[in-house]
Amino acid sequence: MKIAVVGTGYVGLVSGVCFSEFGFSVICIDNNVSKIEDLKKGVVPIYENELDKLMLKNMNAGRLSFTSDIAEGVRDADIVFIAVGTPSKTDGSADLSYVYGAVDELAPHMNKNAILVIKSTVPVGTTRAVKQFLQDNGFDIEVAFNPEFLREGAAIEDFMRPDRIILGIESKKAEDALKRAYRPLFVLSIPIVFTGLETAELSKYAANAFLAMKITFINEVANLCENCGADVKEVAYAIGLDKRIGEQFLQVGPGYGGSCFPKDTSALNDFSKNFGVSMPLVEETIKSNDARRIKMIQKIMGVCDNDVKNKNISILGVTFKANTDDMRDSPSICIVNHLLKNGAKIKIYDPSFSEQAKKIFKDAEWSNNAYDNCNGADVVVILTDWAEFRAINLADLRRRVKNPLLVDLRSIYTVNEAKASGFVYCSVGRPFIEG
Repeated sequence: MKIAVVGTGYVGLVSGVCFSEFGFSVICIDNNVSKIEDLKKGVVPIYENELDKLMLKNMNAGRLSFTSDIAEGVRDADIVFIAVGTPSKTDGSADLSYVYGAVDELAPHMNKNAILVIKSTVPVGTTRAVKQFLQDNGFDIEVAFNPEFLREGAAIEDFMRPDRIILGIESKKAEDALKRAYRPLFVLSIPIVFTGLETAELSKYAANAFLAMKITFINEVANLCENCGADVKEVAYAIGLDKRIGEQFLQVGPGYGGSCFPKDTSALNDFSKNFGVSMPLVEETIKSNDARRIKMIQKIMGVCDNDVKNKNISILGVTFKANTDDMRDSPSICIVNHLLKNGAKIKIYDPSFSEQAKKIFKDAEWSNNAYDNCNGADVVVILTDWAEFRAINLADLRRRVKNPLLVDLRSIYTVNEAKASGFVYCSVGRPFIEG
């Protein structure tokens, strides 16, 4: 089987590499010529654990290649996956121009027996509309929908051993082709669920919106904990033991960000109205998450007596989550820019050494490790829960800072750990603790 993947962003590149690891012949296509040239040289444009090694392995085996020529890329493919971006418009709706642009460009060159599979996250009804678009332009191409559920930082594992595979189809032909593509997972007893097009499309949005609500819920519980004397970490652990709830996505912090949850909750809230349905839970999730960033700013400003001018503030972690260099809609953008605007002197250390972040925070100083970053700091702020921040020697850190003020927006440390090291400790979902 030959597979073509249109789009070499996060989803497209990971999917292409993993399909080639399954043993299929895969060609990844992108109209960004310089990006394709880099990929041909083995240069991975995203920060994802093990992706570079897996990509080179399959390139060397002759199973994986790259091109900027879409006609060449799709001509001999049995399945063509579209994995281009669907960013949010200013009104919150999904921008489908990249999807339709790709469909319009590839349709004349596809093998007539091939299956076109949309992997991009698209509003309900889009796959059917694409099918109609093709028919209206004289192309008899079978179209299916296959949502992705990849977590940044764990994408290879998520693709190779997913919780489930959702496949929206309307024909035996599409079912048979996708069964072949995912046979390596089927033999591992991974659930493969065949549904209608609309069900598959909505399953993606429903999953992300539910997880976003879960994050928002525990952050709201954290607000209550700070005022009533409870510990949100212990509350989260206690409720997470309930199998109906589960422990995942109950980690407190400055709110969700990244490329999926913000745009998908906004798009779901938007397109649901097209079907005459309001989704107040989703709408309130969006509002609460936006407010969360303001509350984190207030927390930092509060411990600084609402004056950060000329204060040396050490920021540990700025990517939206650990194990990625992705800055898309990261809470740090709002928080750090507010501090800079109010005259703070910002030093940043992020283990990803994100080039995106360096472009965003041009007025900040950058460090090569956490300890150097905190030298002479008036305030240390933990923004992203990278694993290495969990093992910081707080006693050593205390000797390096100018003022022993630690603002832990991920509540990584226990109150006793911070207090024993001599820090004045401000975390999320627990009372403020003097050193």
